[in-house]
Amino acid sequence: MELKIKIQSSKQKKDEFNFLHLRLKAKKLFILRPMNTTNTLLELLKYTVPAVVVLIACSLIVRRFLLTDLKEKQIAMLRENQGATVRLRLQAYERLALFVERIHPRQLAPRVYASGMTVAELQATLIFNIRTEFEHNLSQQIYVSKAIWDTVRGVKEQELNMINGIASQLQFDADAKELHKRIVDYVLSIDGELPIDVALHMINDEAKSVLNYGAMDK
Repeated sequence: MELKIKIQSSKQKKDEFNFLHLRLKAKKLFILRPMNTTNTLLELLKYTVPAVVVLIACSLIVRRFLLTDLKEKQIAMLRENQGATVRLRLQAYERLALFVERIHPRQLAPRVYASGMTVAELQATLIFNIRTEFEHNLSQQIYVSKAIWDTVRGVKEQELNMINGIASQLQFDADAKELHKRIVDYVLSIDGELPIDVALHMINDEAKSVLNYGAMDK
């Protein structure tokens, strides 16, 4: 009986030992598993973080390059457009200066006068030429300042009024030489600059200003 009790006691201790051993092993596994997970995560981060940093850096570099390239193209296009605008403006000033020169009484009257003309015929021819050339240059007002265009238009009206005023003092069927002579006398009798000369100075000054601005812009 006593031997049986001893065997049971020994068996019980052995079971307790096995239980404790299993429990300890479970604890070790429980501790090691989180450690293994942490190590795996750290390993992943070791390769992932540098890759993400490199990707972000590359994205920033590419973005900056694209923005710089776009900016340079925009600036080049702007300069090209400004260059084209300057050329168009200079052409406008040139054409308006030529118009003003062509309607100058000293040039227009001899150019259209023909032997055998009457006062009425020369008057009509002078007015027709001035109006035709003015209408031919109407589009130039887009490229010049309002002051220049108003001046040119004012010169045109003054020339028309001058021709009509002098012609009204003569017989319409008289020789056109008389009208031609009166126009020349009127021009010579004016003290100072003629309106046409003032207009030419304004056109030249503004054209030089545009030209200088275009040169500096380039």
